[in-house]
This record gives sequence, structure tokens and C-alpha cells, in this order.
Amino acid sequence: MSDKDSPTLREDAEKLADMFTILQRGFVLKLSKELVRGRVSFPQYLLLGFLAQEHAIPTMSQIAAKMQHTTAAATGLVGRIEKLGLARRQTASKDRRKVFVHITQKGLELVTRVREDMVENLMTLMAHLDESEQRAWVRIYEKIFPHAPR
Repeated sequence: MSDKDSPTLREDAEKLADMFTILQRGFVLKLSKELVRGRVSFPQYLLLGFLAQEHAIPTMSQIAAKMQHTTAAATGLVGRIEKLGLARRQTASKDRRKVFVHITQKGLELVTRVREDMVENLMTLMAHLDESEQRAWVRIYEKIFPHAPR
């Protein structure tokens, strides 16, 4: 029997799944309060987060691929955040069909505020752990992070 077939592994995974669901709901609800103030949906925030982390300015096609949307759906998302002044489109000078999407300063500020809320939420949770448990939590996440779906 492989480790993946272990009843204990299954039980632990089920416990974690239940906890993740509750934690995610709490984090998303907390995020939603910040996002509502900016009139931004969670998918729009995810797009802004992607734009904020990219070193190269992505094209609409790259955004669609990253967000796992059609180009039309990505275009709609970009259009809504552009209307809010959080991003702007720019066509390529040599190929007008190619559209790049830049995050604006206002968009960066929103992403920064929401990320800070996330940090505060995590610090609140981590305060219930001693220092060695906090480090262990981070080490575990660092170990599994490369294997997480993206």
C-alpha cells in the first residue's frame, strides 16, 4: 500500500479540506469587504494580483491563459478594471492586434492594501502558535508550495 492509500493520510486530508474551506471562506469574506469598497470582484482582484506580480507586461492572451479564461472573458475582466482606473490597455506599435495590460498606481495600491489585510489575518492566526510552530507552518508551506496547482 502506497502512502497515498493510507487511511490516516485520507483522514488527515479530509480534516485539512474542512479547515481550508472554513479558512478560505473567512479570508475571502474579509477580502471582500476591502474589495467592495473598491467595487472590485474577487476575479478582478486575482487579475490585479497577477498584473502586480508580473515583471513583463502581459498580453491579453497571456492573461486569459493565466486566468484560465477565454480571451473574450479576460477582455471583459480587463475592461471592468480599466473603467475603475486600476489597469490600462496598450496596443503594440508593430501589431495593433496585440494588446498589453498594465496595472496602474491605483491598482497597485489596492493590491497592496488587500495583501496587507491578508498579512494581518495570518498574523492573527499565527499569534496562537509559539515561535517554533510558526516556523514549522512556514516550512511546511514552503515544502508543498512548489507542488500546488497554479
